[in-house]
This record gives sequence, C-alpha cells and structure tokens, in this order.
Amino acid sequence: MSKQRTKLVVGNWKMHGRLAENAVLLQAVAQGAGELSADVRVGVCVPGPYLAQAQSLLSGSRVVWGAQDVSAFTQGAYTGEVAASMVVDFGASLVIVGHSERRAYHRESSELVAVKAQRVLEAGLTPVVCVGETLEEREAGSTEQVVGDQLDAVLVKLSDVEAARIVVAYEPVWAIGTGKSATSEQAQAVHAFLRSRLAAKGAAVADVPLLYGGSVKPENAEELFRQPDIDGGLIGGASLKAQDFLAICKAAGAASVAG
Repeated sequence: MSKQRTKLVVGNWKMHGRLAENAVLLQAVAQGAGELSADVRVGVCVPGPYLAQAQSLLSGSRVVWGAQDVSAFTQGAYTGEVAASMVVDFGASLVIVGHSERRAYHRESSELVAVKAQRVLEAGLTPVVCVGETLEEREAGSTEQVVGDQLDAVLVKLSDVEAARIVVAYEPVWAIGTGKSATSEQAQAVHAFLRSRLAAKGAAVADVPLLYGGSVKPENAEELFRQPDIDGGLIGGASLKAQDFLAICKAAGAASVAG
C-alpha cells in the first residue's frame, strides 16, 4: 500500500518563451502558487537563457525553477554545452534529463541520461529522470521492459542515497503533445511498476516522487493525481498558460487532500 506523498507539479516550457511573455507568466504563477495547498510543490523548467529571469522573478516565492538539460561533462572545450554547475549559479534546483525529445531528436542513450543524472546530483541539484515508451512499444506489450530498462540504467550508476534524491517522470511518448493522455488506470499501472523497481533499489528510494507527463490538462489532472503511485505531473503545453498550469496545481492539492 502506497503512503501519501506531497504532490509535485513541474512545468516544462520546452523551447518556448520571450522575456516579456515570460515575465507575465512567471509573475502569475508565483502569485497563484502562494494560494495553493501546502501539500503541493511547484517548479518550472525554462530554457537556459531565461534562468536568470526565473531567478529574479521567482526568488522568495513557493515556485522553484530549473533547466531542461545539462551536459554530461563538468567543464572544458565542449562548445554549446551547459554544465550543471552553471545552472547552480542561477539558483536552480531542478534539471530534466532524458526527456523523450532528447532521446528521439538528439539520440540520447539511457547510459548518457544516467551520466547526466550523476552530474546533476553532484552539483547538488535534483534530476527529473524521464522514462517512457512509444506507441509501437506499447502495442507490442513492451512498456514495462522499455521503461524498466531506462530506469535501471540510471539506478545502477547511483548509490541508494543518491537514488533517493531523484524524481522520476513517466511520459508515454504517444501522449506527449498529442492531446491523447494515458487513462488514469494505464498511468497508474506503469507508475506501480516503476515504484516496484525503485523499491528494489532501497526502502528510501521507493518514496521518490513519480510524476506523470503526457497531455495533462486541468480536466484530467485530478483523476490522474488521485492514483496511489502518481505524485504529480511534468506539464508541457499547459505550463505555458498560467491559468491552466495553476488549475493543474490546484488539482494536485485536491487530490492530495482526497488521498
């Protein structure tokens, strides 16, 4: 039986944003977050150039901020790369690693994702480790094999203490940006499987936050978040609209109270 955990909702802006628009959005989210239940934690992961703006506008609020990726290297002649230590300089606390778009478009392997997770942890940040299957893999009945292998590649490189500091996000690739979300039952089944994999690593690891990502909207958020092994969400498109994002955060609070 899963115990009740604080809900965590993280917005992933992906490659969106301009300074003026960001200011309106960040200020609205910061203000709205102040009215949320104490059982909900809120974060936003912005494009690298806007980390300083996030730091300026979110400092002192309940909203934490972070990056969408970091280099597997700590420093050196790696043009275009951004080290985890650089993200730290902007007061960030979260870094997404292994998002399906990085795996698909940049050919990132699970082994590379594991190294990035290590770099994030070494910098004192929290990696949001993404796992998920394609539609073809789901239809082939390979979901557990795929997401299990993706998660295990990270866990094998971490100590129990390190693994207890990560966040895991399950994002079925077939539901990202498609408007099609996994049913709450489908999502819960995969989350329960991932929870068992985490528990096998150690008792403390079993309680790391497990987020669902994949076309989460205000309309379906509370039902998803009511599931015993879904601890919140990694929100894409809806995080670009303050009203929708805050509605999802409120749904997390309602689900937490109901749980």
